[in-house]
Amino acid sequence: MAGRRRALIVANGEYDNAGLQRLGSPAADADALAEVLSDRAISDFEVQVVRNETAHVVQAEIEDLCAEGRSDDVLLMHFSCHGLKDDSGGLYFAARNTRPDRLRSTAVPAQFVQQCLRQSRSRSVVLLLDCCYGGAFGQGVAVRASGDANVLDSFRGGRGRAVITASNSIEYAFEGARLAEGEPAQPSVFTSALVEGLRTGEADRDEDGWIALGELYEYLFDRVRERNPKQTPSRDIEMQGELYLAKSRRRRIKPSPIPPDLAGAIAAENQFTRLGAVAELRRRLSSDNLPVAMGAFEALKVMAATDIQHVAAAASDALGVAVVRVDTSSVRLSADSGEVASASLRVSGPPVAREVRFEASHAWIRVTEVSGGAELSVTAGESGTRQGKVVVTGPTGDVVVAVEIEAVPEPAPEPVVAAEPEAEPVVTDPEPVAVAEPEPELGKSTPQPASTAGARAGAVDPVGGFAGVTAIAGAVFAVIGLGLYYRYGEYKLAEYRPGMEFYAGIVAACALLAGILTLAPRTRSRTGPALLLGVGLAALFGLLRFLGEAVTLSDGSGTELNAGFTFELLAHLAWVVAGACAPAALRRSHALGIGRVRDRPAWVAIVLGVTIAVGWLLQLGELGAYDSGDAGRAAAYFVLGALLAVAVPVVAMVLRPRPVGCAVLGMGTAGLLGVLAPTAAAALDHSSVTVAGLTIAASGVLLLAIDTVVLAVRRNQPNGRQS
Repeated sequence: MAGRRRALIVANGEYDNAGLQRLGSPAADADALAEVLSDRAISDFEVQVVRNETAHVVQAEIEDLCAEGRSDDVLLMHFSCHGLKDDSGGLYFAARNTRPDRLRSTAVPAQFVQQCLRQSRSRSVVLLLDCCYGGAFGQGVAVRASGDANVLDSFRGGRGRAVITASNSIEYAFEGARLAEGEPAQPSVFTSALVEGLRTGEADRDEDGWIALGELYEYLFDRVRERNPKQTPSRDIEMQGELYLAKSRRRRIKPSPIPPDLAGAIAAENQFTRLGAVAELRRRLSSDNLPVAMGAFEALKVMAATDIQHVAAAASDALGVAVVRVDTSSVRLSADSGEVASASLRVSGPPVAREVRFEASHAWIRVTEVSGGAELSVTAGESGTRQGKVVVTGPTGDVVVAVEIEAVPEPAPEPVVAAEPEAEPVVTDPEPVAVAEPEPELGKSTPQPASTAGARAGAVDPVGGFAGVTAIAGAVFAVIGLGLYYRYGEYKLAEYRPGMEFYAGIVAACALLAGILTLAPRTRSRTGPALLLGVGLAALFGLLRFLGEAVTLSDGSGTELNAGFTFELLAHLAWVVAGACAPAALRRSHALGIGRVRDRPAWVAIVLGVTIAVGWLLQLGELGAYDSGDAGRAAAYFVLGALLAVAVPVVAMVLRPRPVGCAVLGMGTAGLLGVLAPTAAAALDHSSVTVAGLTIAASGVLLLAIDTVVLAVRRNQPNGRQS
């Protein structure tokens, strides 16, 4: 049985002590590294991130990781923080509450980390240290024991251990380029190279489809030294055999030998025989068997370079079939400052020509490989135009796609001229003042051609836009339906199904808000779709309830469901469709993942969901004991509500990032609040029935709403932990 792959990322950049300089990189390091390590197509680690926590919390997470490790598990720890030394030369990692004069009680000792590593049963533990040692403090705080800080010495000993540091004993670990105020923090030089090597597969030096630990170090060494010659990564690896940390698409295709009869035709004296060989090689070049295709490619290259002109021309023409082709040679985008624009690159040709990889020239160009090509996410700068490129490389060649994004300036506010007070109260007819219309900027009035993939990144994502419009349309349908007759020509929803109007109204309000936020520029990438996903879950209750109504009443007895029913059914169907589109919109903006339920508030939410479900089922049981007929008619309320109560927190708590899960939980909890109304109406219709189960459910919904707030606040605090 294969072991688990677990990673712990410790990112401490905020410090209570004024003497410790704030670091911008750890937060960016944590985000970038957690994303690539948790990517199932690359590393497939279970990732836990500890942000800006105190020393005892960090130590507890380290000990948990090591103590729970099994012999066949792969454990990885990454530290991004200050590294400190005490008077005796002992190494410590700075935590949020660290005091340079009280390291033993306020920092994380390297000795403690070493002890945890030695006591772990795992035979494959990797420790990555992106820390700066000394010289990283504010003015007025002396660097203690500033001599040689040989970091690797603190972790020597033990088998199955590997330590890679961002710098050697006398150097600093450099953060990303110094940032202008307001710009997002960038990963450090070391971690950005680490992420880049794993994500692009460039660290796969032998191109065997796997990134081994040794290959990764060699890649880090070269890239870090290339970007900053003053920083030298170091390593101490004590492992038997290779440890593969990630998969790679850099797979070298070994050409298959040409069959003897075809090789004979290639070497034949008769040029027409050789032309026939070119035709056969061209056919093999389009094979799904990549080694066969590469064998044909290599043979055609030789013929194109060495044969007579007539045959060489035919070989060159055949080679043209397999060159790397991208659907556009340039991508031009525009977006508001700091916003992200999206574009797609599609490759074409035979299978061997589509076996490519993509490499961006700058960190602001993010490339996500997908089937048939890649998706680009390009971030606009503060002003002006950014220019870069994406190199598309395959076994048959490469092509460069130019990438350009212009930061659209915000319109300057019109100057407000204060009117001077009149010297005398004389009434005059002032001449009209002509205000010149601002001339349009050059090029702004002409729309960009669709072929450039250059819609502004403020443009609404098609999936998200459809979901937002659908949700708003559903809210309109629901409101209209509440005012129309539901059944026969005399009953509206509030009269025929008491309490359902309250539920429909709550979900309609939530859907309207979510739809608007999905279309709004600042919330369309994550907040809006996340809320829509919660609305879709909440609307499942009503959709199933109304569909059940249609089935049970369509018995040919002449009963009529009127326009009010139709509008409510359409409204709930629209909300469920919008909710189903929300995950796709989140994935397109790279804002959706799956993780494990680990912290207490998340488990509390799930337990509360189960409690709500139990309360409703208890109420249904009591109602059934009193009047089985009424219980049968009301069973749909209680059973569907119970299922929704369990599904909402479970789905929400496994979604990553956590703000997405909190948004889903918030909308789902609002839906559960609406479900209380029809269930209460069914129970309170009988004076002899207690409402004990309903009280449990109502209390659970209230506590779940409070827990949702706790989760949201916890995840937005700068010192909170994220997983």
